[in-house]
Parts: sequence; C-alpha cells; structure tokens
Amino acid sequence: MIDRILLFPYYLILKWRDRYYSKPGRKFYTPAVPSLCVGNVTAGGTGKTPMVELVLRTLQDSEEWDDKNLAVLSRGYKRESRGFQQVVADGAASMFGDEPLQIKKKFPGVTVAVDKNRVEGCEFLQHPERLASGKNAKKCWYREFPAADFIVFDDAFQYRKLKAARTMVLVDWNRPVSSDMLLPFGRLRDLPERAGDADILVVTKCPAELNAAEREAFASRLGITGYSSETCEGVSARGRRQTVLFAKIRYGQPVGVYPKTEARYVYSKKIILVSGIAKDTPLRDYLSDFYKIEKRFGFPDHHKYRWSDITKIQIALRKNPTASVFTTEKDAQRLLDFPGMPEEIAERLFMVPIETEFLSEVERNVFRDRIVSL
Repeated sequence: MIDRILLFPYYLILKWRDRYYSKPGRKFYTPAVPSLCVGNVTAGGTGKTPMVELVLRTLQDSEEWDDKNLAVLSRGYKRESRGFQQVVADGAASMFGDEPLQIKKKFPGVTVAVDKNRVEGCEFLQHPERLASGKNAKKCWYREFPAADFIVFDDAFQYRKLKAARTMVLVDWNRPVSSDMLLPFGRLRDLPERAGDADILVVTKCPAELNAAEREAFASRLGITGYSSETCEGVSARGRRQTVLFAKIRYGQPVGVYPKTEARYVYSKKIILVSGIAKDTPLRDYLSDFYKIEKRFGFPDHHKYRWSDITKIQIALRKNPTASVFTTEKDAQRLLDFPGMPEEIAERLFMVPIETEFLSEVERNVFRDRIVSL
C-alpha cells in the first residue's frame, strides 16, 4: 500500500503526459521515409537489441529492401560522446554505447547512429549533407554515409515527439506489464496500458512451445480482446487493432571475444559467467544445461568495467584454472573497451550470441509482412 502511495505522483505525471500527447490534432515529427520504432514500457530486459537485429535481417532478406539503405537510430545509452554520431565497427562502446556498437559489428552495411535528440538524428540520417553545416553536427566524427531509405528507431517508444510509420512494443512473458509496478518498486517506466498503442506487440522470452489457449490467456492478461493465434490479431485495451506475436530466445555457439582467444577453452565444462544486463536468468538457465557455472559476476545493465571487477575475475580463474569466461554480446563490447585486459582472461573470454525467434511459421510470416510492407 505504501509503495502505491509513494508512486502516485509519478503515476500522475505519466498520466498527464499520456493525455497531453494523445490529444486529437497534436502535431508530431514523422520521417519522410518508412520507419519502425522498437521499444517497450519497462526498464530493459525485453530483448530490444535482438529484435532490432531480426528486423534488419528480415529487411535484408527481402526483395523489397535488400538493395536499399537501412539505418538504425539509438540514443546510445551511457556513451561519453555528445550529439549526433555515426557508429563505426572499430569504435569504442564508451563512445557509442554497447548496443549500437554490437548492431554495427553484425550489420556493417547498415548505417547506425546515436543521438539523444531523435528528431535531429532522423533528419541527419535522411539528409547527411546537413552535417557539413549544421551547428549541432560540429562534434560528429564520421559524416560520410548514404541517405537512409528505411529507419529503425531503437528504444524510442517514450520519445513521443516522433511518430514512426509503425510501432512495436516488446513485453516479457515472465513479467507481464499488467502485473508489474512503476520504478523503483517494479520495472515499469511507462504506463502499462501504453503497450496498447503499438501496432505490433511481441511477447518475448516465451517457453519453446505454447498452445492456443496459453497464448489467448496471456493476451487477455494484457487487456487484448478477440486475439486469434491463427491470424495473430486482436484489439488492445486502447481499442487499437494490434498484431500479437510470441517469440523465444535462441542462443548460439560461444564466440571468442578477442583474436587471441583460444578456441580450445570453449570445450571446458566449467565456466565463470560475467554479465552486466538487466536480467541474465535465461542465459544462466541455458548455460547450466551444458556447463557448471563455478562463479557468477552480475553487474548492473550497461556496467562500465573497472580494474576491481577484472581482478575479481582473475582470482576466480586462478581458483578454477580449467574454466572459461563466458559473457553476453553486450558485455563483450564493453570488455573490449577495457585497456590492458590480462592475457589469462583474454585468451579464454567468449561471448554467447543471442537471437529472437518466433514460435510458429504463421508468426514469422505475419512479422515479415508487417515489416516489409512499410
């Protein structure tokens, strides 16, 4: 009861903000090119980055977009740079943010940029020539890139001045927004009912198999009525026609983080797990099926690694001399930033790739149609 009382002012602010931007006739900035916003209403942990990567793969594999200039615009959370920056694959996570850098390395042909001001960033992506004269572009280091034909906005659902052609919101199967609470007592950073504003709602981190009744029950918990697993359509609590899809996590084979990482260590059955993400439970559960986790170091999301952290990992390795060190793709970008990584860690440091995968062929086809048709 006390937590609800303490959260009431925050709730009122969010409610007022929602009403302000929902007024009829309110003007928004809309990109001149097709665009998709991928976001959530919680503070991390829903799998936005793997979803952005799935969107890019879907576009690149389509006849409609395979030869077009794709772009991703992110805020670049916790980066040290300012203003609009184009991300380069050999750059540092500290300058661009771990997630944008991860995306750029996986999709070198895609323009990836960061800008806290999403409207400004969107304008630069559509008109790169403006970087030569724009007063807000003086700090931009890499200005050469083609004008975007399609823009994916990473985590811009709360940036309501911007209106993408289509919006996608992700919710975690293990933590339905309908039963969550606002920060700091829960994980919600926005009103849970705002998930009903999205054109596409994706339930992530689902069990590998779900029957129609289980899908319908979960959709109902989110306030969605008339949901059909055959059409993947329903009506949100906001009265909006909504595509509802269910997806799971798929982990790949461990990959060496450094060129000097020795492949033989991946065959060790003992690991030390290092993770600085919102929730690493699914990763731990997966790895526990194949390895014995001798030690786990859990850090906050987007954690910047320090010597004290590296020393702890060194000590754990010396106690477990046959173990490997496993981490996430996001953490790998930040660990690569660390100057003077000890040889004993670098030679046995592996990252575990992650992808989002829909549960059925029907959902894969619906997703493709909704993305490619923009």
